[in-house]
Amino acid sequence: MKQLLLDIKPTPAPNLDNFIIGRNAEALTSLKQAISSAQPSFIYFWGDSGSGKSHLLSACKEIGIRVSDDVHLLNNEKQIALFNQYNQLKEAGGTLITAGLHAPTQMGLRDDLATRLAWGLVYQLHPLNDQEKASALKQHALERGLKLPNEVTDYCLRYLRRDLPSLMAVLDALDEWSLVTKKPITVQMLKKLLQLDLGI
Repeated sequence: MKQLLLDIKPTPAPNLDNFIIGRNAEALTSLKQAISSAQPSFIYFWGDSGSGKSHLLSACKEIGIRVSDDVHLLNNEKQIALFNQYNQLKEAGGTLITAGLHAPTQMGLRDDLATRLAWGLVYQLHPLNDQEKASALKQHALERGLKLPNEVTDYCLRYLRRDLPSLMAVLDALDEWSLVTKKPITVQMLKKLLQLDLGI
């Protein structure tokens, strides 16, 4: 049983289709338009950790879009390199998607780079609230043909790691265990799963 649970498939790679939108519909729509357009596009995302910035940039990178994540961590030399890259892509009609912790002018970046980042579209990404996380878990369960009781969702949000990938991994583990034991998912089953110390 424990080996079966350890063999659970890893979380799917980030893409634009498995991004949970929450309150970020406008940002996602603009990103999709930028990717499909032949026009040069520059978008900067900012927000707290867990708001989805890295997910969107990883998805863009996978399809060949130029990205720069965590710009607030760039040293002076790397800021100059990003500034130059921005100018080259603007000249060549390219696309660049960037992200950082705060709005462009609020991170102590070089003035020239902060100005460039603010020239394009700028969106604050909002983390999912508990209700949106619960909806995402329910949707994921529905896609897997699972019946997920509200009390299981509530328990996950109250006692487990609250980032969505961890919550989805727990749900996938519950699905596997439910199939093997031929029993419905319950809070009791979840507690037993967690006792196996799978690092979830």
